[in-house]
Amino acid sequence: MNVPMAQRLSLRAHVAATLKLGLPLVGAQIAQLAIQTTDTVMIGWLGTRELAAGVLAGQLLFVSLMLGSGFAFAILPMVAQANGAGNLLAARRSVRMGLWIAAGYTALMMLVLWQCESILLALGQDADIAAMAGEYMRVMQWSLFPALFTFVIRSFLAALEHARIVLVATILAAILNGLVNYALIFGHWGAPALGLQGAGIASVTSASLGFLILCAYALIVPAIRRFEVHVRLWRGDMKALIEVLQLGWPISLTVIAEVGLFASSSVMMGWIGPVQLAAHGISLQIISIIFMIPLGLSTAATIRVGNALGRRDHANLGGIAIATYGIAGAIGLASAVMLTMTPKPLIRLFLDPANPQGAQVVAIGTTLLAVAATFQIVDGMQAVAVGLLRGLKDMRVSMAVAVFSYWVVGMPLAYLLAFRAGFGGVGLWLGLAAGLLLAAIALTARYVWKIARFR
Repeated sequence: MNVPMAQRLSLRAHVAATLKLGLPLVGAQIAQLAIQTTDTVMIGWLGTRELAAGVLAGQLLFVSLMLGSGFAFAILPMVAQANGAGNLLAARRSVRMGLWIAAGYTALMMLVLWQCESILLALGQDADIAAMAGEYMRVMQWSLFPALFTFVIRSFLAALEHARIVLVATILAAILNGLVNYALIFGHWGAPALGLQGAGIASVTSASLGFLILCAYALIVPAIRRFEVHVRLWRGDMKALIEVLQLGWPISLTVIAEVGLFASSSVMMGWIGPVQLAAHGISLQIISIIFMIPLGLSTAATIRVGNALGRRDHANLGGIAIATYGIAGAIGLASAVMLTMTPKPLIRLFLDPANPQGAQVVAIGTTLLAVAATFQIVDGMQAVAVGLLRGLKDMRVSMAVAVFSYWVVGMPLAYLLAFRAGFGGVGLWLGLAAGLLLAAIALTARYVWKIARFR
C-alpha cells in the first residue's frame, strides 16, 4: 500500500533530506578523488613524461576498480530496501556476499594489471612511458584489495545513513596519502626518493587505513554492530550471492561504460602526443573532482529511493528525483562558470612552474576545460538518473542505455571528430559530451516511466 498523499513531503523537505544525506557522501567522494588528485599533482612535479605514465596507469587501475565497484554499489539498494522493511538478516547477508565477490574479483584482476606495460604497448603507447607505467602499476595494484573492501563497507554504512564516518575515514586516508606521497616520491623526511613507486605505496597505505577505520566503526557502534556482518564471514549464502551478482554486473558495466569512455579517450589522446595527454589528464582530473558532487548526490538518491520502496512509500519517489536533479543542476551551472572563468590557475596547480612544456599544457588544457564547461549539467543529470534507477534495482536497462550512449554514439563520434574531422583533443571531448547528453535524456525518461507504474 502506498503512503497516503497527506504524507507526501514538500520539495523543500526533499531538498533538505537529500542534502543532509548527500553532503557527507559528496565530501567522501571528493576526499577519495583527492588521493588520485594528489598523485597526479605530485607526479606532475616529476615531469611531463612521468605524468603521462601516471595518467595511463592510473586510468587502467581506475577502470579495474570501477568494474569491480558494481558489486559494492549493489549493496546500496539491497541494504536500503532491507533496512526500510526492517529486515536485518537480508542486509547482513548481502554485505557478506559483497565482500566475498570483491575478494574473488580482485584476485583475478591482479593477474591482468600485472601485464600493464604489455597492455599499453598493445594500445600503441610510447615504449618508455609504458615501461614507467608498468613499474608504477606493480606497486599500485595492491591497493585494489582494500579499496574494494572499503566500497562494500561504505555502501553498507551509507545505506544505513551513517555517512559521516565514511567522510571522516576518507579524509584521514587522503591526508595519509598526501604525507606518504610527499615523503616517498621526493625523498623527504629521510625517506628514499622512489618516484612513481612511492606514489603507489602511498595509495596502498591510504586505502588500507580507510578500510580499517570503517571496519572498526562497524564493530563498535551498536546501531551497526547489531547487523552482525562480522559474524561467520566464511559462511556463504547462495541466494544473497546470486542477488549481488545479478544486481552488480549490470551496475559494473554501466559504471565501466562511462569510466571506460574517458579512459579510452586518454589512450586516443596519447596517440596525439605526450603534451596533449598531460593536458588531457589534468583537465580530466579537474572535471572528475567536480563530478564527485553529482556522484555523491546520486548515491544519496539511491539510498532515499531504496528506503522509500522498502517502506512502500511510492508517493515520494517523484519528489526525491526533482530535488536531486535541482541540486545537481545548480552545481553543474556553477561548475560551468568556474571552468570558463578560471581555467589557467586550476591547470597550473598540477604543473611544476619550471616545466619547459608547461605553457603548452596550459594552453591545451584551457581549451579542453572550455569544452567541459558545456556538458557539466548533463553529466550531473545522467549521474543522478543512474542513482535513482539503482534505488529501484532497475539495472539492466540502465546498462543498455549507458553502453549505447557512450560506445555506440559517444566514442565513435569522438574518434571521427578528433581524427577524421581534424579537431584533435577538442573533437575528442565534444564526442564525449554527446554521449553524456544522450544518456542523461534516456535514463531520466526511464525513471519517469518506472515510477509512473506505482501510481
